[in-house]
Amino acid sequence: MPDDRAITAKDHIPTNLRLLLIMEEVAKAGIPVAPSSISDALGLPKPTVHRLLATAEEEGFLQRAVDGRSYGPGKRLRRLAANTLSSQRIRTERLLIMQALAEEVGETCNLAAPSRYGMVYLDRVETHWPLRIQLPVGTQVPFHCTASGKMYLSSLRTEKLQRLLGALQLEKRTPQTLTDIERLFDELGAIRTRGYSTDNEEFMEGMCAVAVPIKDSEGRLLTTLSVHAPDQRRSLTSLLDTLEPLNTAANKLAELN
Repeated sequence: MPDDRAITAKDHIPTNLRLLLIMEEVAKAGIPVAPSSISDALGLPKPTVHRLLATAEEEGFLQRAVDGRSYGPGKRLRRLAANTLSSQRIRTERLLIMQALAEEVGETCNLAAPSRYGMVYLDRVETHWPLRIQLPVGTQVPFHCTASGKMYLSSLRTEKLQRLLGALQLEKRTPQTLTDIERLFDELGAIRTRGYSTDNEEFMEGMCAVAVPIKDSEGRLLTTLSVHAPDQRRSLTSLLDTLEPLNTAANKLAELN
């Protein structure tokens, strides 16, 4: 088999590979990418890059950033990433890790990924307790008042975080929900420092949760792993006792990527 290597500007890039490489450049950057940067990285003519970007945008694989010039992942590319993560072999291994975690901590655990408007549950393993909170796979929950969402927000660069919070509707879901941007910024800074996030009845009254990040080899957040429980059974303080097994499981999940 040929060596797995990056294609550089000195290589001839086949026509049918160019759009894939452009989407790869956008996806791995983690921030909106300008056409000139893509052209420089791949050694493709700028008119070609602009034409392919327009095609990808029209088909929903990429979307224009707020500056109107740079590009980020679009809905179809994010869905492709989620579907890839859910491939059967990887998903089987993933569920085994999550099942072991759920049995060890005795509570429901969730794997969630950021989407455009909130966090989406990719996988879930239920607790054996009859009293449980139903949030099935595919459910989208807000960024600002969930443990998984705040974990994601804390991973963003300051400029991107400011733009996102300015665009979001910080709905007050419960009396505990943080809707003041300055207070939320402080909370996200604390999360960034300590490496985990919490939801103390901020999303849903009577529910608390703890989340940790699952990172790629570059240290960037891919998804989050969380444990949640009704407060009739576990307080937030009690749920924090699950951090060690939660981080262990998150590290195992990261190794699958």
